Amino acid sequence: MQELERTLAGFGFDAVPTAQRLQAFQAVENTYLGTFQTLGGLGLLLGTLGLSVVLLRNLLERRGELATMQAIGFWRRALAWLVVAENSLLLVAGVAVGAASALVAVSPHLHGGHALVPWLSLGLTLLLVLAAGTLASLAAVRRVTREELLPALRGS
Repeated sequence: MQELERTLAGFGFDAVPTAQRLQAFQAVENTYLGTFQTLGGLGLLLGTLGLSVVLLRNLLERRGELATMQAIGFWRRALAWLVVAENSLLLVAGVAVGAASALVAVSPHLHGGHALVPWLSLGLTLLLVLAAGTLASLAAVRRVTREELLPALRGS
């Protein structure tokens, strides 16, 4: 190796052990993975905030419907439960479809046998998404049900 470096030094030849070269490549790969993981977390945060806004707007638009249900005898707690259950069903369905499509997308890599998948981390992330979505739904329901709904019925 030293003979090659000495002989080919004029051409810029530099022999590097394979392990050292692979470590350099892995450092670059780990930097990219860390960057994308950070961007993914930021995307989840922005998505959760967006979900909160959409849920609140949806409930504000449905005040007349909720007021009608309250006028025919539904309790506020029952209305809140219905809305949270509806949103949770949609949230669970969305997460399930997203997780299933992600598994289909990475299945060739998984079948290769060399994949080190952080199942615990992925599972916790999905649980956090479900929890954040449910909390956003609860916050929107709490905001709307604190108001008097019957005036919304009169106004519509």
